Amino acid sequence: MKVIFMGTPDYASAILERLIAEKDIEVVAVYTQPDKPVGRKKVLTPPPVKVVAEAAGIPVHQPQKLRDDAVVETLWGIECDFIVVAAYGQILPKPVLDHAPCVNLHASILPQYRGASPIQQSLLNGDSETGVTAMLMEEGLDTGPILEIRRIPIAPDETAGSLFRRLTDLAAEMTPDVLRRFGSLTPVPQNDAEATHCRKITKADGLVTFDDARTIYNKYRAFTPWPGIYLESGLKLQDVSLADTRTPHRPGKILAADGTGVTVGCEKGALKIATLQPPSKKAMRAADYLNGKRIGVDDTLA
Repeated sequence: MKVIFMGTPDYASAILERLIAEKDIEVVAVYTQPDKPVGRKKVLTPPPVKVVAEAAGIPVHQPQKLRDDAVVETLWGIECDFIVVAAYGQILPKPVLDHAPCVNLHASILPQYRGASPIQQSLLNGDSETGVTAMLMEEGLDTGPILEIRRIPIAPDETAGSLFRRLTDLAAEMTPDVLRRFGSLTPVPQNDAEATHCRKITKADGLVTFDDARTIYNKYRAFTPWPGIYLESGLKLQDVSLADTRTPHRPGKILAADGTGVTVGCEKGALKIATLQPPSKKAMRAADYLNGKRIGVDDTLA
């Protein structure tokens, strides 16, 4: 079967690699977002999907807008049986949807967490399971009928980085299987009344205050490795664990400190923090940070 693939980040590139490896699947074209400047030096960098496609000799298209007439005309000139979409970054217009069945791999149990950050949102909400939904796309954002859902448990201490890797592996495994069984699958409409949505994560989302320990811990899990969590002062909190969920404390009060970390009180509960990173400096053991600041038990971490 012939497939046009649309995707941009690492999640999508792993799915693309799996499709390329399948003997009965030919990826005839790849669509991805334009190269972007990255880092302080603003080096123009290709998306992970482009790197994989070019290494396999697959034609790559990087339109600014997928809905432009010339872009649609070019796409319609590419013969395919399916269009597979994974974290592409653009909504597919109707002319593209009409070219071939469009199958999207979304990293949530739809209709829960439609949108840009389903993995982080599941951790922010403290969910015990998540999954990947294969859906038949329509003009709405993640609103199309469901072809298949595969679920996995979320560990209590899991971070976005590890959950991302597991969901990526799951999506890569199920994609060729769904394509092969497409004719025997019955698309099931989503219940819009049960739908929830999530937006794109920004660096500002990592700002925390010592209010509720469980909420902060879930933010730590959701925002590791990026953008991390940090205080108003810019001090980053790393290697965080949940010490208590109920006891009220003065926000930021240092309750205990030793070589393994510092326990900090919240309005509700407490956190243990093993590593701290001051602005523009390297991360260090929490004990070393406290020693350098000459603060300790009963002082405030700020």
